[in-house]
Amino acid sequence: MDGGGNIDPTPGHLWMEGRTLVHLRSDQERPTHMPRGPAKRTGPGFLNPAMAPARTRSVMLLADALDHGWLVKEGEDLRVLDAMCATGVRVRRWRREVPDQHQPRLRIAANDLDAFALDWLKRTHAAFPPNVQVEHALDDDRYDRPPVGTMENGLHLMQNDARLALMEAAYQWVDVDPFGSPVPFLDAAIQGLSRAAFLEVTATDTAALTGSSPSAQHRRYGARGIVDDYAHDDAVRVLLGLVATTAARHDRFIEPVLALFDGHHVRVSVLVRRSKEQASTVLSSMGWRMRTENGSYRFIHHPSESEIERCSGPMWIGPLWNSDITSRLTEDRVLALCSPTPEDVKSASALGLEWSDEDAEHAQRELRRSVRHIAEASEVMGRPHQIYHMDSLPNMAGMPHGPRLADLVALLKQEGHLAARLPDIDPFVVTNAPFEDVVKAVQSLVSMKND
Repeated sequence: MDGGGNIDPTPGHLWMEGRTLVHLRSDQERPTHMPRGPAKRTGPGFLNPAMAPARTRSVMLLADALDHGWLVKEGEDLRVLDAMCATGVRVRRWRREVPDQHQPRLRIAANDLDAFALDWLKRTHAAFPPNVQVEHALDDDRYDRPPVGTMENGLHLMQNDARLALMEAAYQWVDVDPFGSPVPFLDAAIQGLSRAAFLEVTATDTAALTGSSPSAQHRRYGARGIVDDYAHDDAVRVLLGLVATTAARHDRFIEPVLALFDGHHVRVSVLVRRSKEQASTVLSSMGWRMRTENGSYRFIHHPSESEIERCSGPMWIGPLWNSDITSRLTEDRVLALCSPTPEDVKSASALGLEWSDEDAEHAQRELRRSVRHIAEASEVMGRPHQIYHMDSLPNMAGMPHGPRLADLVALLKQEGHLAARLPDIDPFVVTNAPFEDVVKAVQSLVSMKND
């Protein structure tokens, strides 16, 4: 560190996340496996490798929006903000990995209150610039005053409280990824959006969202939970519900595009549009999950006094994904967008990257895992469905053990239902089949194996 408090770009080492060179601090180990839990925060400049899949999916969604015009028309610019960018890996990946033909349309702003992190971003971005050089004037369409921040090689860098940055301009694409709960930032995020926009929200306070910390869940999210097989899905739906009701307070409504529980965090991605009429219908998508006597559940809008002890909520009870969009989040697509080419590796090696065959294998595995099961589950996740933990199905079906998940999915499909593996660490099957049909399928497969 120099006398001005800035980082010295020499200490540390390089890593490649996606196709983007990342400068790690010298006291941070190079990632050697796909971490699934929360990483220990060691200070400014720290990169959390467990969030790499979320950053990869953000690249894919941004590219898909531009490819297919589901947010702005072809040829129009898209104003994007990472409100808490830290050292800027996400914004640098947007600049590097979204296809070159779209780069001139991207007006990317990166904000953080931490001067150390922003300086790290500035120096890393200068040392390892993107392939396409893009420059835009500073955006200022909200306040009648000079724009804040500086332009650095296609990135508008700002040092603000995130709530102020979210209100600086009418952004069409906003990422809110705090360390902990996003609750303090949701109102500003919704208010600052353009009339039609896309919002991604991350929450790492999973103990609160799942109900493991009841007081925090009630205090932050106004909900109550039950810690059981459905706790991960509860967490996703509680966060979605809060985003939806916050949007409604500002005369906006949401359409979920992708909502996941991923290891140690929940991440929801939603289209947000302005409409008083649509916002007024938000309560039709809000309700409670009530556990039934057979071990399954059903969604209800309002539990009675006798039902409340078996309920978690309130939460979003509508569809969780946009099937058209998520069907395109395939392993082939992620490799095409985000996998480093031999030319990428050669250029990076010339800059000091050490990249072995083992590193290349790790990178491929990480990219595939970031979207594994998403495309296959897209159709059923875009409509009403039920989820079942494979470890609980034997008890539900009165069988000594359960079938293979893949066999159950295949049989349910054969019988005319939608079914897939849910993208979750735990083995869940998601289907639109009635509970009785799922039980019969389990019994049939187990009996067949025992014969």
